[in-house]
Amino acid sequence: MAIYNSAREYYLSKIGSYDNLTLRTKEIEQPKANEVLVKVHAVSLNYRDLLVATGRYLASGPTNLVPCSDMAGEVMSVGEDVKDWKVGDRVCANFAIGHLHGDPTAATIATGLGGQVHGVLTEYRTFPANSLVSIPRSLSYEEASTLPCAALTAYNALHGPVPMKAGDYVLVLGTGGVSIFGLQLAVAAGAVVIATSSSDEKLKIASKLGAKHVINYKTQPNWEQEVMKITNGAGVDHVIEVGGQGTLPKSIQSTRPGGQIHIIGFVSQDTTDAGSLVVGCIKGAITLRGIQIGSRAQFVDMNRLIAAHPIVTRPYIDRVFPFEKAKEAYSYLESQAHIGKVVIKVTRD
Repeated sequence: MAIYNSAREYYLSKIGSYDNLTLRTKEIEQPKANEVLVKVHAVSLNYRDLLVATGRYLASGPTNLVPCSDMAGEVMSVGEDVKDWKVGDRVCANFAIGHLHGDPTAATIATGLGGQVHGVLTEYRTFPANSLVSIPRSLSYEEASTLPCAALTAYNALHGPVPMKAGDYVLVLGTGGVSIFGLQLAVAAGAVVIATSSSDEKLKIASKLGAKHVINYKTQPNWEQEVMKITNGAGVDHVIEVGGQGTLPKSIQSTRPGGQIHIIGFVSQDTTDAGSLVVGCIKGAITLRGIQIGSRAQFVDMNRLIAAHPIVTRPYIDRVFPFEKAKEAYSYLESQAHIGKVVIKVTRD
């Protein structure tokens, strides 16, 4: 097990474009008493990483920010007070390293990797020992790297205050990382999934992953009407809402009275006026819930579910890029040509 004195890492020399990603060499820091040194094997990208790089993210971070929040790696050394981890353990860090349990707070939100604090696009990094979780045995490092943001966000949405039940209708918008994980977790729970996309090819994959119904919103622009037909006029129980202003009105019209809409993103290119959302929510007694990823405790619970359903919950990875081609990975994510996740393989041995 080789350990190096120095490591490569990317940082954003200037906010404005991912073209400003710059590779540098750093000295590997040694863990403090309650920290763990981790060799990063893989990093997965999220839409948030594009927002951070281009300056559209809703929070600012340190100068020369090391980007990205999602990693999987191997424990290389532990601080003197660390009892729960040993050399060789396979781990992920929670998205917000200070969010251990319960609801998010201003303090825990301020610990978001790759945004508010330096992230994980590096070969080695120290983490607080209590921010780490074990990787499910069935997953590779590349697969496990997709869990901290996309998977946990979907889990928090569908297993939050009003958890989905077997037989519930779950509507997932698009086929990006959070939506695909939402599809898989819903299938694992016995729910009926309706998936949307502008691509028939992507919808074929969604069907293979377990979606019972698929809708191409390009050929069926009034997709909310199709959702109501599928549910016999009842509407869905849960919506994984990643589109934002351009899709939210239709999501509300697709949801049953008392249903849950989980607000996760705003990737839709549609700038349609959101209209009178208040009236729609009141009329349908609909809950709009913003999702701020999830806690370490939820991460542990989610991994138990993944371990219990290893086939249906296996992360869907579209492409894996080498560490040296991080910019190309960002470009591919930006193209929205992918389905599921885009991963950067970091390790060099």
